Amino acid sequence: QVQLQESGPGLVKPSQTLSLTCTVSGGSIFGDGYHWSWIRQPPGKGLEWMGALAASGNTYYSPSLKSRTSISWDTLHVTLRLTSVTPEDTAVYYCARGNTIATPRDWGQGTRVAVSS
Repeated sequence: QVQLQESGPGLVKPSQTLSLTCTVSGGSIFGDGYHWSWIRQPPGKGLEWMGALAASGNTYYSPSLKSRTSISWDTLHVTLRLTSVTPEDTAVYYCARGNTIATPRDWGQGTRVAVSS
């Protein structure tokens, strides 16, 4: 059974770049036709889709975050980079996979990130 595990710094200073990694066990990034998404949830707010790595290898980003977001990958990892962070980027960050980008099915447990000086 596949497992997803997010990792990254718990605290980032404003203006810095946040880098988070999703490590996959019991499976691989490509080969099964899954799409991989990064999703976050700020405190007291709903889920926000940030971007995705499609099974085709193409990447897609939320228009509101596109200028600051990039997704990269290797066989067992999907990495999210978010530049020029502000306190508004404080959130729990999740990676997830699904048969479509819109329907993430398998989720990691999430990693909490605070942006503060």
